Amino acid sequence: MKLRADFVQLYRDVHSWVGVIAGLFLFVAFYAGSITMFEEPLQYWASSPVALPPPVSLEHTPDLLQKVLAAYPEARTDYTITVAPQDGQNARVTWGGSGGQAHRAPTPVMAAGLDGEGSLIVVPKTDSDAAHFIDVLHQQVGLPLPHTPAMVLMGLVALLYTIALVSGVIAYLPALFKTLFAVRLGQSVRKRWLDLHNLLGLFSLPFHLVMAVSSVVFAFHDQIFTVEHLLFARPVAARHGGVAGSFMVSAPTNAAPTLSPVLAPTDILALMARQAPGFVPETLNYRQLAHGRDVVRVFGHDARYPTRGPTGGFVVLNAHTGAVQSGEYMPGHQPVKFSILTSFFALHFGSYGGMPVRCGYVLLGLGGAFLFYTGNQLWIVSRRRRERQNGAVVETRGTKFLAALTSGCIIGCVAGLSAVFCAVPVLPSGGTYSAVSTVYYSVFCLFVVTAFCLPGQRGVRFLLAASGVVTACVPFMLCLHGAYLLRITAGAGVAVMACLLSLFLFVGAMKHTREL
Repeated sequence: MKLRADFVQLYRDVHSWVGVIAGLFLFVAFYAGSITMFEEPLQYWASSPVALPPPVSLEHTPDLLQKVLAAYPEARTDYTITVAPQDGQNARVTWGGSGGQAHRAPTPVMAAGLDGEGSLIVVPKTDSDAAHFIDVLHQQVGLPLPHTPAMVLMGLVALLYTIALVSGVIAYLPALFKTLFAVRLGQSVRKRWLDLHNLLGLFSLPFHLVMAVSSVVFAFHDQIFTVEHLLFARPVAARHGGVAGSFMVSAPTNAAPTLSPVLAPTDILALMARQAPGFVPETLNYRQLAHGRDVVRVFGHDARYPTRGPTGGFVVLNAHTGAVQSGEYMPGHQPVKFSILTSFFALHFGSYGGMPVRCGYVLLGLGGAFLFYTGNQLWIVSRRRRERQNGAVVETRGTKFLAALTSGCIIGCVAGLSAVFCAVPVLPSGGTYSAVSTVYYSVFCLFVVTAFCLPGQRGVRFLLAASGVVTACVPFMLCLHGAYLLRITAGAGVAVMACLLSLFLFVGAMKHTREL
């Protein structure tokens, strides 16, 4: 069925205006989101090394734990055992801290180890908030607001994003197949941006639809969780046992507290290997709940199944018997109705399929960011063209404003995040949330102000070159102040990506001509 020309034009107008309004927010979300695909290794990269001896083996961890609890009895209520500590983060046992709450400075946790003579060594361990800040920046589409109102605005942006996708498909898809692979780089700038925008948009359309729908889910997740608990009320046995047959039957939650010792880490790992082969435990979090109940939350990943969290899932066990207390978030062992909700999270996080999927999401995220940039550039070029056809000698105020805002926000976002990576090696403990936020928004605002002070193509070239310089400083700063970071896979990856991105920005500055 062929649509009337006036309907097609209406959908094109909706696509253009909605896309322009949401495009700048979405660029920040996608660019920062592509970085957060490796938030966990970046967290290790940004955090200062822990001054501890090599970690004791899991078999000797009970000896370490006994000395920790004797010296620090308050740790008994909540402590964590890391199954395989990362290089430079040699803490086998940690306790304390706030757990990395959003918008809060990182609270030091205590890390423990044993020296060569078996004596207890305890040091404070403060993780960097750089990776966490980038994740919050992604969630809040770059808005420096309190979390709740920012998430509401993010939900509105996601709804606009969905409208732009649907209207774009209706308006452009019928005519797109004729010129799908014809990227006219040598012709007019408008056709160049149009072809690149259409090519990126069509081939990544399923990804963008998933991002749009799942972003709405995240924006209103508190309300969704409330409805989930109302609709998915379960009897006690099902609530604690997960899928029937997946795990052993759990003990009643109102059982009297036992005085038997908690299971050793090796016993927990052996139990998980029997009950959930393929699941790779990463941390064991022992906690004392109300009425003296001891539980252990086993967090880990299983690349065969999607997970509710960005990096994995967990199961809660009775710390004395190993009986399952909660298995709804265990990869591959969820009830069907919970697995449906998990699919929304997994499709957004890319938490399925292992490393190939994560790398694919990075490329799709960067491609999505470029899609929004090309969309805004296409709108600006088309508007300039219409103004010239109507006899305008100079650009209108609105066109100048959007052109400066697009250049300042987009290039400022890239430069701001590069500045964060530059600052990590010199900030204490890799940077608190407030310090990292100050670095990013200072650079971001500086670029936006510069874009309005230097309008036109001279300003764009200057901003691209300046952003390239800031990005090129990332590996330079690593060599000067954080050479040990280059020995970590994540650190070397950051340096390589920074070199490639700075090269791309320098080329863009040189190729940016007046016809833009």
